[in-house]
Amino acid sequence: MSANVKIYTIPTCSDCNHAKRYFKEQNVPYMEYNCEENPEYAVEVKNLTGKQIVPTILIDDKVFIGFAENFKEISALLA
Repeated sequence: MSANVKIYTIPTCSDCNHAKRYFKEQNVPYMEYNCEENPEYAVEVKNLTGKQIVPTILIDDKVFIGFAENFKEISALLA
């Protein structure tokens, strides 16, 4: 399966770093949007979720707020 994966992050977020490491280990290509470098990305997160929480992960048309608490569903989607 070739999913379209996007992840909104900030550099100091351990859950963000864990998600990126997981995607790399599983050879899942993803686009990273650093909300600290570009405040427009933070606005996108707010528009998508109503919150400003990272990581916000998009896999095709599904939106996840956080990685660890959504790990089972995320890994199943990417399997």
